[in-house]
Amino acid sequence: MGTETQWGRIAPDGTVYVKTRDGERVVGSWQAGPLEEGLAHFIRRYKDLATEVSLLETRFASGTASPSTTIVAARRLRETLPTANVVGDLDALDTRLAALLEEATRKREEEREARRQAAQRAIEAKRALVEQAEELAQSTQWKAAGDRLREIADEWREIRGADRKIEAELWKRFAAARSEFNKRRGAYFSKLEEERKQIIARKEKLIAEAESLAQSSDWVATANRFRALTNEWKNAGHVARDTESALWQRFRAAQETFFARRAEALTKRDQEFQENQRAKEALLAEAEALDPHGDPEVVRTKLRDLQRRWAQIGRTPRETAADLEKRFDALVARVRAVLDERRREDAVATSPLVIRLRESVQKLERKIDQARQAGRLAEASELEAQLATHREWLARTTRS
Repeated sequence: MGTETQWGRIAPDGTVYVKTRDGERVVGSWQAGPLEEGLAHFIRRYKDLATEVSLLETRFASGTASPSTTIVAARRLRETLPTANVVGDLDALDTRLAALLEEATRKREEEREARRQAAQRAIEAKRALVEQAEELAQSTQWKAAGDRLREIADEWREIRGADRKIEAELWKRFAAARSEFNKRRGAYFSKLEEERKQIIARKEKLIAEAESLAQSSDWVATANRFRALTNEWKNAGHVARDTESALWQRFRAAQETFFARRAEALTKRDQEFQENQRAKEALLAEAEALDPHGDPEVVRTKLRDLQRRWAQIGRTPRETAADLEKRFDALVARVRAVLDERRREDAVATSPLVIRLRESVQKLERKIDQARQAGRLAEASELEAQLATHREWLARTTRS
């Protein structure tokens, strides 16, 4: 007798069938053991196939698989269903793959349309840039127009996806507009030779001052002056690029010499501060290990030594200085509080009055015990009242 499930069966001779909307078909034969194991084998193969479909759906839904890739994979899987050697709901897989193909095809068409529209927008954007460049070609605002033309060139490169032929034609127009502007600007600046000489003279003066400051160790004031010199440099005007570059390199070299020296000095200072921080942290650890309940003289001596060594350590980084000082001060205060309390306790313990009161309390306690043992309860009660009074005196004396 064979074995059967909702989606297939295995005949007594081991022939395995799958059920589909088109009827039954043979998917294999099982001769390796019990029929139930054979049917289970073909069901597992179906589950593997269903997993492939699920993974394909998941990748498409998450965007990790493109529509085109999904279409190819879905078609391949769907074509295998009529001959798949599995037992399971193949009709359901076919329906899911059909839906996936439909959705992927729709998505691919959307993307193609989006690319077409993006290409059109890219052409429109580049045409607008060309028209703006052609207007700027007639401008006399040399710096602003020149900067904007450079920006247009940068923006042009950022716009992608345009038709290459149309883009090439537009680029020729842009290049022509930029060339015209550069020629007009060059002609204008050729008349400004005297002004350029004055600019060079001003910048030579700035270079001379910068070089005189390069070896300064007045870090704050000199750094401020270098920043002022840089602003003066920017406001002094511009000359030909090669000349400007040569002048700037000299000015920059002096500036870099100073700031490199300052950085080295500050780095050395920061290293010293960090070493001081480590030293104070180590001293804190040593101080925290100090037992304030030890021999008072030893504790006082050790505390004075810690305070002396702490004072000898230099400055620490600003962000840690306050916390370190606070921790050390708190620790010193805690140890001093314990020493002061112990000093007070020692003073109280050796007070003649306290000694007499304690002896009186002990004497009354013995008398009460004797009165009770002798049955003199009235006397014991009277003595207990006296004992309470003496205990109160003793408590007040030890608290003061």
